[in-house]
Amino acid sequence: MPITFRKSFQLIPGVRINLNRNSKSVTFGFKNGPHYTRSSTGRRTTSLDLPGPLGWRRTTTRRSRNR
Repeated sequence: MPITFRKSFQLIPGVRINLNRNSKSVTFGFKNGPHYTRSSTGRRTTSLDLPGPLGWRRTTTRRSRNR
């Protein structure tokens, strides 16, 4: 079983710092609304809780490998 590490800190309401073994990220948003996350690996994620049977919708963009 792999050893995992994940820790999350709330800086101010609506802003959260997330740490894990491979990266760090910042999340902007509140519990019941849209979230925007930016990771140190270049991943950008937008999440939105839609009403009814639609549930959660998530869009993820990864950093381009071409520099």
